[in-house]
Amino acid sequence: MKTSVCFALACAVVLLSAGCGRNSIAPASAPKFDLAAARQVIAANTLRFTQAHVKGDKATIDNMVTRDAKCYPPNAAPVIGRDAIAVLNAEYIAYGISEFTEVTTEFFGNEEFLVDVGSYVMVYGPEKTRETGTYVNIWKQEDGVWKISTNIWNTNTPAPAAK
Repeated sequence: MKTSVCFALACAVVLLSAGCGRNSIAPASAPKFDLAAARQVIAANTLRFTQAHVKGDKATIDNMVTRDAKCYPPNAAPVIGRDAIAVLNAEYIAYGISEFTEVTTEFFGNEEFLVDVGSYVMVYGPEKTRETGTYVNIWKQEDGVWKISTNIWNTNTPAPAAK
């Protein structure tokens, strides 16, 4: 009898131990990142960004970059931080931008960073200079809003010939 009680107790311990490793309630799975939805958000932000340049809406442009954003304009030193980029934005707006579009050619990323690669057309100045080129915008969330953390663009316009 003592053996069967010990056997029953051992079986109970094994069964209880096996059950302790599992939750009886299945854990909630984290929602999957929706890249297509994120692309729509970035497309809307890009439209706001380009339209703000044409309207001369510096405040909108300034608020679309992260506090620690980095900007790499062509033929110039990097511009780091929202305050420094605000100065650069003022300079670009002063050119009198009358047209500005960006067209995405590649888009990828995750819940941390989104990368938007494409081409742009900008028309500016009294001579209506037309500039085309390529860009890369890296977006990240700051305070729950997708903002540009890194921006680089290159003009397709050839450099002036050396004299």
